[in-house]
Amino acid sequence: MAREQRDGGGGRGGRERERERDAHGEELIDKLVHINRVAKVVKGGRRFAFAALVVVGDQKGRVGYGAGKAKEVPEAIRKATDRAKRTMIRVPMKEGRTLHHDVQGRFGAGSVVLRSAPAGTGIIAGGPLRAVFETLGIGDVVAKSLGSRNPHNMVKATFEALTACASPRSVATRRGKKVADLYGKREGHDNAVETADV
Repeated sequence: MAREQRDGGGGRGGRERERERDAHGEELIDKLVHINRVAKVVKGGRRFAFAALVVVGDQKGRVGYGAGKAKEVPEAIRKATDRAKRTMIRVPMKEGRTLHHDVQGRFGAGSVVLRSAPAGTGIIAGGPLRAVFETLGIGDVVAKSLGSRNPHNMVKATFEALTACASPRSVATRRGKKVADLYGKREGHDNAVETADV
């Protein structure tokens, strides 16, 4: 019970903290995902410290995570936030609200599946995954954690999946084609399948 009060319900997606501005002047939102009390056994007994996991994002497609450890909770959160700001990534979004395609991510024993969703679906995800999507700015997504329930593994697996996301423009550039060519071939293939079924 004391632990739940201390981490502010971190297991349920974290709590939103103050809005700050980054070096580019953009407003950042940071969420405390998880905080844990850790002990180091020494000759005179045990020394306690706190380990924090924080997610930071601008709600416009940029997000990062960081972990910090200190003897006091505020200092651990500050360290984690600073690390999260340094490791931010940009994620391509479809219509500014969802992912372009379904993707799976793994880290250690953690495994997550992220699926794009139609407008109005909302964020269907639990705990650490929800904190990542809220700070990222995704409004419609369906996510499922299939492996470890450790918040660190879940967040890292989610970032592995988000890093693998690609926009149609980036795929077209990589293949040396136009975006219209990608969609045109796909539609033609669908029509061919329909006529074959008939």
